[in-house]
Amino acid sequence: MKVCVVGTGYVGLVVGTCLAEMGNDVICVDKDLTKLAKLEQGIIPIYEPGLEELIKVNVSEGRLTFTDDLKMAVQKSLVCFIAVGTPQGEDGSADLKYVYDVAESIGKSLNGYKVIIDKSTVPVGTAEKVTEIIKAQTNEEFDVVSNPEFLKQGAAVDDFLKPDRVVIGSNSQRATEIMQELYAPFLRTGNPVIIMDVKSAEMTKYAANSFLAVKISYANEIANICEKVGADAEMVRIGMCSDKRIGTQFLFPGLGYGGSCFPKDVKALLKTAKDYGCDYQLLESADKVNKLQRQIFIDKILKRFGENLSGMTFGIWGLAFKPKTNDMREAPAITIINALLERGANVQAYDPKAFDCAEMIFGDKITYAKSSYEALKNADCMLLLTEWNEFRRPDFDRIKELLKEPVIFDGRNQYDGKRLTERGFEYYSVGKKNPELQAV
Repeated sequence: MKVCVVGTGYVGLVVGTCLAEMGNDVICVDKDLTKLAKLEQGIIPIYEPGLEELIKVNVSEGRLTFTDDLKMAVQKSLVCFIAVGTPQGEDGSADLKYVYDVAESIGKSLNGYKVIIDKSTVPVGTAEKVTEIIKAQTNEEFDVVSNPEFLKQGAAVDDFLKPDRVVIGSNSQRATEIMQELYAPFLRTGNPVIIMDVKSAEMTKYAANSFLAVKISYANEIANICEKVGADAEMVRIGMCSDKRIGTQFLFPGLGYGGSCFPKDVKALLKTAKDYGCDYQLLESADKVNKLQRQIFIDKILKRFGENLSGMTFGIWGLAFKPKTNDMREAPAITIINALLERGANVQAYDPKAFDCAEMIFGDKITYAKSSYEALKNADCMLLLTEWNEFRRPDFDRIKELLKEPVIFDGRNQYDGKRLTERGFEYYSVGKKNPELQAV
């Protein structure tokens, strides 16, 4: 099938590349000529396991091309994905300027029937507005479909190639059949294509992400109670997750959720609820708990070292909001590092992939270590903020030698606190009683 994807960000690149991998002819469109030139060479602006290799293969075999000529891409394609950013506005709503601009350009370019697909995460009613914009520019036939993405950063390629489900919001049988044909190669294992009306599909994306955000905040609330009463949040989690009705995912206590989806989508759904006169207290609480979780972690550090951190050095492992990505949008590390810097601390940080993003945020305010152990040299303590695999089995004897004091604050409950305490470490985690910090 002939496909164009407008937008070569995180979603657009994964969508375009994976569709090309299944034999489609895909044209990816972007305005940034420098970025396009790098993409043609297989140099990608994001870190996503497996993506770079797939881009190189499909470019070399001619199934995947990049251009700034939107009109040409649209006219050569039957299916056109809109995959541009929808940044959060000041009021929490999704800013749809880029979506609408692309819709207008597509309308001016139509040369026959097309299926226009909203792949960007957009609020309910966006497809109607996109339809109006395109209609104002053309008399050609077209249909607008909602096809929300459910891609986990760090596993996006696998998620697209082997999806749990594909949601298609369509009010047109013609468009529905084309979408079913497009996705058929990805669903040979029997996972469903779920057909629904457009507004329900738009709502499904926000509802799914917000539910997962609520689960994370719930796990953190339980962990905070466990810490006060002397229970072990990890044991409680295991006890809960053995119930099939609850499941095992998104119930790990830690520093809260971050990234480009959960924070933005929760706020966007709250804004939609407000616009329609709905009182949505559960989501408001989840958002509040998520912000508070980072402050609780900061308070533990301050309880141990005091409010004035001048002259102190903190060695940090992990900057990205989660492992297997370089994305630092809404990352807990930003809040925590800023709190340390505001109190006069020095920060030495290491992350396997997120240094470029970190430099855009912090500039020269922090030191960027070349290795995890270098980040700990002469530091007063270690903070684990992202659970990269390479941090799971470190050399604790070496850590102890590098630190001024053997103190670890584990924001991801990655280590065995009992064993570390026996080896002479002060160990602070999430959801486990720390006698020294009971006043927190």
